[in-house]
Order: sequence, then structure tokens, then C-alpha cells
Amino acid sequence: MNIRPTCSLSWRREPVTVSIHQALTQATRVLVASDTARLDAEVLLACVLGKARSYLFSRPETELSDEHSAAFAALVTRRAAGEPVAYLTGMRGFWTLDLKVTSAVLIPRPETELLVELALMLAQRVGDGRPDAPLVVADLGTGSGAIALALASERPHWQIHASDRSEQALDVARHNAGRLGLESVNFVQGDWCDALPAGVGFDMIVSNPPYIAGEDPHLVRGDLVFEPRSALVADERGLRDLATICRQSGLWLRDGGYLLLEHGYEQAADVRTLLTSAGFENVRSERDLAGHERVTLGRRATSGENTYA
Repeated sequence: MNIRPTCSLSWRREPVTVSIHQALTQATRVLVASDTARLDAEVLLACVLGKARSYLFSRPETELSDEHSAAFAALVTRRAAGEPVAYLTGMRGFWTLDLKVTSAVLIPRPETELLVELALMLAQRVGDGRPDAPLVVADLGTGSGAIALALASERPHWQIHASDRSEQALDVARHNAGRLGLESVNFVQGDWCDALPAGVGFDMIVSNPPYIAGEDPHLVRGDLVFEPRSALVADERGLRDLATICRQSGLWLRDGGYLLLEHGYEQAADVRTLLTSAGFENVRSERDLAGHERVTLGRRATSGENTYA
């Protein structure tokens, strides 16, 4: 989405009290270039008022205070300039969690929930059919902590280690863990498997690494313009970090452990090749709700040598 602020909100020009309904109507007109203009306006106003969106529908004639009007107008202007709603509100829903997000982390997206679903589904295979098996799991490039915390919320008995090269991102992830009461997750700074604790064998490694090629035109459109480039872009047609994780993970996974990778919708065949070349078995790709091959996974062969470097 490429939105340019072509007009300002009318209540910024005149000291006229407006109702919730009027404010939303005017904001929707300003955000007309957005495919989700009305929803954007509702989310931003609900944030300003500290209310659920349902409050807007039940109290449309309620008048906004001057303070609320000014705050809403400022957010709408920033949204009209293209800034993501999640960064404006500072929150994004993922799985069953509400997560803090800042410009230091990627905005969690619905398609990444497939990674969580698959990890939970595979857990019984790794745990010898026991749903309560205390698995050891790593989330590489955790960002806001979305994947690690979603897994921790569903399986509090798992030992989860989450790494990221960005200390700013880890600050956000730790904040989310504390606010959600999921402080058992161990957050560590560093690149991919190199950040993981030595001597620990993992039952499962999951990752949503950078996988966009540097010349991809999507990087100059929509939310991606505002998100951290280092968390989006990888060399070698977007495959460099995926290849690194495939090479490293076999040394950290226990026999029969799984590696699950999110990737671009046109990269599944390449990632299957990377996993197979790294010695993984039962390699397959799974489709997201849009029908795209979004996650590719493989099982570590039982004949390899673990080092747990």
C-alpha cells in the first residue's frame, strides 16, 4: 500500500466537537487509498480511547474530547503516510496473544501461525506419542517473541530458547514474555544456532528468518517500507539465512528432531533442496490459508552425528 496524505482531517482545521461516528467517517475518507481504511480508522480510534472496537459501534454518537480528537488526527495522518497500524498502536495480535511491537521488530503475520500449528502437531511424534513430553525447542530470529511465546502459551512444560541478533528486538520479546507471564522462555542474543546454549540437544527448531531478495519490489511498498530491513532481506535470492539454518541445525537437533522453516511463497522447492542436501529426511512443504507453500520441514536422520556445539 502506497498512501499519500492528500488532505487533513476537518476537525483539525476547526474547533468543532465531533462524534465517534463523524470521526470515523472523516478518517475513512482520508485513508481512502488503504484497502482497509475503515478498519484502520476503527483500530486507531479504539486505541486512542482505550476501548474495544465494539465500544465504537455501541456509542457512535459519543463526542470526542479535544485531546482524543487531536491524538486520533495525529495517528490518522501518520497512517495516511503509510506507517503500519501495528506500529501506531504498539500492539499486534498473534495466535491467542496480544504482543507489543515496535519498529525494531517485524509485525507478526497470520501466515506465521502455520509454523506454530505444525510445531504443535509434530510434538507428539518427537515426544514418542506423549502430549506432555518436555521437549526442548529453539526459535531462531524470534523478533517480538511471537512464535516462542505462542508455543510457550500452549506447552508451558517445554524448554524454549529464542535467539535474535538484535538486542532491541530481544528487549521487545522479553517485555512481551513478562507482560504475558511466559517468562520461562530463555532469550539469547546471537546469530541463528550460534546463539543457542552449548551442550543442549533440541527436539525441534523453528524459524521465520529473512527470506526476501534485496531487489524484490515489495520492499518499497506497504508496511515493509517501515519494518527493519535486516529482518526481511537475505542475500542469494533470499536464501542465504535459510541455507545457514539448514546447515547448522543438524548439529543441534537430536536424532529424529524436526526443523521447520517459514519462507517466501515461491521458495518452497529451493528450501526442500536445502533441507535434503543438509541430510534431512521426510522433507515436505505445507500450505498457508492462501494456498501458498509457506513452511517447509524435515526430520533429522537418525544416523548422523550430533555435536550440540
